[in-house]
Amino acid sequence: MLLQEERESVVDYCRRLVTHHLTRGTGGNVSVCNRERGLMAISPSGMDYFRTEPEDVVVLDLEGRVVEGRRVPSSEVDMHRVLYAGREDIGAVVHTHSTCATTLACLHEGLPPVHYLIGFAGCDVRCTEYAPFGSRELARLAFEGMRDRYAVLLGNHGLLAAGPDIRYAFNAAEEIEFVCELYCRARSMGKPVLLSEADMEVVLEKFKSYGQRD
Repeated sequence: MLLQEERESVVDYCRRLVTHHLTRGTGGNVSVCNRERGLMAISPSGMDYFRTEPEDVVVLDLEGRVVEGRRVPSSEVDMHRVLYAGREDIGAVVHTHSTCATTLACLHEGLPPVHYLIGFAGCDVRCTEYAPFGSRELARLAFEGMRDRYAVLLGNHGLLAAGPDIRYAFNAAEEIEFVCELYCRARSMGKPVLLSEADMEVVLEKFKSYGQRD
């Protein structure tokens, strides 16, 4: 089976979207890119994640042509594909409908640096205008909104996170949802105190050596 490891990762992390409360039902999608082969593995459209098996995951090239798979790929395939085509630093993409991130997206508000863990994405997280799901316009807006970042809020839609590998991309999605929740709660009680640009420069530098290295 082509890209077996990547397809197994997609199944695993799609299930984590539900168990980690980052989406409900069949919402969201996950993909992993194999740069050496110029291919991507993406979750199928509208399938129960706990019934999805690796062979249900669809393999496409970076032009969007199906290479292997009997299922219809996620409707957001273009949103994943443009990131792989335009960003050499991205190796995996995670799209969620997590509650607090989507709340800010429905307000068309970006996420400011209210907590240092926003550093998983960058110094802040932008929010795009609304575009229909599965559209090339949404893919374009997502790409522009994520420029120099690893996350973007999609207006009236949800959260898109990315990273050099699937572990990073999923962690970014989870941590940005956490920071969105903190920001929403803090705003309900008062005016949040934001980290300065200098504070975030220190955070981003420290993140370069954070965690384990394979």
